Amino acid sequence: MEVTLKFGDKVTVADVRKLHDMEDVMFDKEWFEETEVRDQDVYYMFRDLAKSDSDLEAIKAHHLRYDITIIPPGMLGLEYIKTVGHYHPRVPGTDTSYPEIYQVLEGSATYLLQKVKSGEEDLVLDVVVITAKKGDLVLVPPGYGHVTINASGKSLEMANWVCRDFNSVYEPIKRFSGASYFLLKEGFVKNPLYRNIPSIRHLKPLACSELGLGSGENMYELVHEVEKLRFLTAPQDFAGFLTGVLEEASSSPA
Repeated sequence: MEVTLKFGDKVTVADVRKLHDMEDVMFDKEWFEETEVRDQDVYYMFRDLAKSDSDLEAIKAHHLRYDITIIPPGMLGLEYIKTVGHYHPRVPGTDTSYPEIYQVLEGSATYLLQKVKSGEEDLVLDVVVITAKKGDLVLVPPGYGHVTINASGKSLEMANWVCRDFNSVYEPIKRFSGASYFLLKEGFVKNPLYRNIPSIRHLKPLACSELGLGSGENMYELVHEVEKLRFLTAPQDFAGFLTGVLEEASSSPA
């Protein structure tokens, strides 16, 4: 059965992640092996959304894409439900990879960001976790892969803005059976397939004012000020801003 989302005056059909799509990144492989129904839905992705034809024209003209993902509550065996996780490629002609920005629309999310050594993707350099609630923004800067986890009892609905000119890179995270940490009910546990995993740094979400938004304002409205999103398509021109989003100064109190 198709799952749809009405956004503005348009209805979009979801790209559905099934349980069998999660096999390579799951912590509880024994649970997966014992599961008979592997084509069950895990989460839903609605891509390339716009509230009107004129909005879509402006979005495409600026090489952007606006998506919404819905992750129902649940467990993958011992592990909280999550996305597959991915990295982004570099902007052509530069050493800078594309960033991405998320906003929680409903529910709450746990974003796990990790940076690994180029060419040695099992060597982890940094791990950041950001817990976000409705209205919060989370910016994934260049150089970081990321996974979104729904560790709540409610559906998570989140939006993202991203450059439309590339495909996400899933292979490294699948190769190591997931990210560097898994989130179980008892907390985070390290993935033994990675080397030298640092302790998690817990940081706060990005302030809405950083994007010129009011507190809790829906970031879709940036479609009317789309130049504010140019850091997504030309991140090499915004190195200071993008490097600063994960600085220690943003850390939550212990």
